[in-house]
Amino acid sequence: MAPLAAGLGFAWHPQARLFDAAGQAVARGAPLSGVIADRSAGAALAALGAPAFRIGGEGPAPETGPQPVFETLTGGSSGAPRRIRRTQASWIASFGVNAGLFGIGPDSRVAILGQLIHSLALYGAVEALHLGAELHLLDGLRPDRQRDALAQRRVGLLYATPAQLRLLASAGGPTLPDLRVALVGGSKLDAALRKALAQMAPHCAVHEFYGAAEASFITFAGPQTPEESVGAPYRGVDLRVIDGEVWVKSPYLFEAYASDAGSARWQDGWLSVGERGVLRDGHLYLAGRTSRMVKVADQAVYPEEIETFLLSQPGVAQAAVLPRADSLRGVHLVAVVQGDEGQAAAIGRALRAKFGPLKAPKSLIWRETFALLPSGKPDLVRLERDLP
Repeated sequence: MAPLAAGLGFAWHPQARLFDAAGQAVARGAPLSGVIADRSAGAALAALGAPAFRIGGEGPAPETGPQPVFETLTGGSSGAPRRIRRTQASWIASFGVNAGLFGIGPDSRVAILGQLIHSLALYGAVEALHLGAELHLLDGLRPDRQRDALAQRRVGLLYATPAQLRLLASAGGPTLPDLRVALVGGSKLDAALRKALAQMAPHCAVHEFYGAAEASFITFAGPQTPEESVGAPYRGVDLRVIDGEVWVKSPYLFEAYASDAGSARWQDGWLSVGERGVLRDGHLYLAGRTSRMVKVADQAVYPEEIETFLLSQPGVAQAAVLPRADSLRGVHLVAVVQGDEGQAAAIGRALRAKFGPLKAPKSLIWRETFALLPSGKPDLVRLERDLP
């Protein structure tokens, strides 16, 4: 692999190439500072190399620091996205790790499916250009056309969320024999989606990452990872769990929130983003975010655990579990789902068998369309607002 671009900030590798959704080549441009429009994505990335920037989002432009910085956004699944300030070096530190793990470089063809305002998509795009890969931006295409483009352009490595992959697999279309690596973040893959991906891309190794906008990569799941675990610490990451709360220390951490106080907490160089979990035999098992935990008849329940189970059930394409006021229990749960409503009775039985009568959602609410954020995650605020 050719050497990385010099300096502490993002830069186009001399061999990097960029193509937009239509397949048109995008030439490198002069660096842009400040807030850069995320449309068109090609134009935004053509200007990569500024000492301080943010692609999209509300609020003032980032201020230049002693070393190159940028802002990215949280997913915003439970409220307005927060602006995250971090050094460009904090992402570059992991570019070299991924180059070694997955061979990303001038011989690679990389694609992203989402908008650049989502940190996973932005990370994948910047990493590809910095390491000299051929990058394809497929945001804005329908899932069936994204799948066609992946096949026609012979993409070998894909950055995506499970929600995006679910749409891609269900869209139908050509198999993807050239797709060798899928790097997946945002939530866990369920068994049904893994099977669908194997049929769509038979030679593809699927690698899941657990992380956060504030912390970047935290764990990495490989073929030997226990099914319910999110993996072992990513290279360079130290993990510890104190009183059920996950803390992380690494070279990949953010500097501060740029919009408000935020929810992450620092302690002696360690960072917590509010996740609950347990370390067992070197692997991390997550329960959910403290911010989403609810009490049902005084019993702590993490909706994420139930959402993961729902997505493993036949007939469920999307799922979000939400709390509702209850005069007896304090709170009960409902599940907003998209998929085959004919499976409702079987799904209800499976939920009660798995979680019992208190934790299991009291009802399934079916939607033909499902509100998603640009990150591909459920828009919990909108979904809750639309409940009857």
